[in-house]
Amino acid sequence: YKNFKGTLIILVRHGECEGNIKGMFRGRTDFPLNERGLIQAQDLAKELKNFSIKHIYSSPLTRARQTAEVIGEQCEVQVKVEEGFNNIELGNWEGRFKKEIAEQYPREWELWVNNPEKLRVKDMETLYEVQKRVKTCLDSLVSAHKGETLAVVSHRAVLKPLIAACLNIASPYFWKIHLDTASYSLLSYKEGRGYCLVQLNQTKHLKEYVTEWV
Repeated sequence: YKNFKGTLIILVRHGECEGNIKGMFRGRTDFPLNERGLIQAQDLAKELKNFSIKHIYSSPLTRARQTAEVIGEQCEVQVKVEEGFNNIELGNWEGRFKKEIAEQYPREWELWVNNPEKLRVKDMETLYEVQKRVKTCLDSLVSAHKGETLAVVSHRAVLKPLIAACLNIASPYFWKIHLDTASYSLLSYKEGRGYCLVQLNQTKHLKEYVTEWV
């Protein structure tokens, strides 16, 4: 992309943590990367070294910051923590097993599985609220770093609404976009043209990973 004249945004989902493989709702529960997640972060960082990354922004949660720091070390860029990219707030679903939620809240679980954009749970951030927060944050950074390449390290429930907002994909969109742990997606931005999805859910750099579908 050396001849590209606009802004490039690399959207990174953090490496694997125990909450991913144990079937838990993570939200803002602060899981660190597990052993495979740390290896994934290294593989990802080597891949992203091929981009001329000038800025790295990370969610404040440990699993995202650890992933970002490994990328920053490879690319020789200091990581900046950005609260706007924090994960969705899940209220009393935080850190609980999905199986448990499905049994205790069957109606809400059905919405999560089929139309999570309509999900409303006490003390839980809606996907619309997440989308508004994260899109505002990205727009601000793109405006500040015109013509440069920046990486954003965040979470599945943040990056999916962000991609949908950038591409004007109407609801329901959540289950139409798939993002694996330690994957990266590439957006470009040009004045007058807006955002363009260049690559989605790139995982060829990973030696192994376990995906999740709900």
